[in-house]
Amino acid sequence: MDYTIKNRELTVTLKTLSGTLKSIKDSEGREYIWQPDPAFWTGQAPVCFPICGSIRDNTAEIGSGKTTSMPRHGIVRKREFTMEKQSDDEIVFSITSDQDMLEKYPFPFRLYTMYHLEGKSLRVTYRVENTGTETMPFFIGGHPAFACPLEKGERFEDYHLIFPEKETCAPSAPLSNGLQDMNDRTPLLDNTDDLKLSYDYFVNDVRDLDTLKSRSVKLVSGRTGRGIKLDFADFPYLMLWTKPGAEFLAVEPWTGMSTTTDEDDIFEHKINVQYAEPGESRDYTFTITVLD
Repeated sequence: MDYTIKNRELTVTLKTLSGTLKSIKDSEGREYIWQPDPAFWTGQAPVCFPICGSIRDNTAEIGSGKTTSMPRHGIVRKREFTMEKQSDDEIVFSITSDQDMLEKYPFPFRLYTMYHLEGKSLRVTYRVENTGTETMPFFIGGHPAFACPLEKGERFEDYHLIFPEKETCAPSAPLSNGLQDMNDRTPLLDNTDDLKLSYDYFVNDVRDLDTLKSRSVKLVSGRTGRGIKLDFADFPYLMLWTKPGAEFLAVEPWTGMSTTTDEDDIFEHKINVQYAEPGESRDYTFTITVLD
């Protein structure tokens, strides 16, 4: 089911499937979220929980002698959320673990996805609540895919990622099994704050920016200056992804990454694993601002 929140600047449509974004339009009707094309990708902005990316062979040891078995990006991105409350400029969705989810991930939880409009900005907050009796390890991340290009006559290659600081970053190579090869890194940013987009970067799948200093990034047209700004202070990793020929760029703030070649298969050993104690809630926020 779809719901809409809006103000004078933006109209945002959200859906209960994955409790996530379906559309962000400005006052002129310009669409900033990728609209699905089955030739490339039917997703838009799934929520990644309790993993971001993949774990080796989709399984890992977790907790006290337990095993978790999860597909890429976890267990909620294809599930229906419940709309909890709505106002003109705010909406909250939630999902609670059921038996099927607990068989894949043996920790009871409740996950909220909360959206609040203010001017040309949409604040997105994920609230992870541990409803069980054991310490709960997890990861959380967003996967918003932005329309790129925005305008007819533009090309993907007309767009730039602009960082507030000069960055040097060499993403690890994605492997065919969804893991990241930390011994195979290719320079992408070399003491620069400006990355001109090219489909060539994405021939082998995702690019992980795991050493960024910047906590925000702009995706903008070199022709018009239009685009979006993403602020992601709560997330240490930023992932970039598209498919050559597709008219989107996913700019993804994550708390963790796919299992890397230098990690074992114990969930709690993964880099930057998050924890929630019984009864505890943890909030993670990023903000999307429309630039025109």
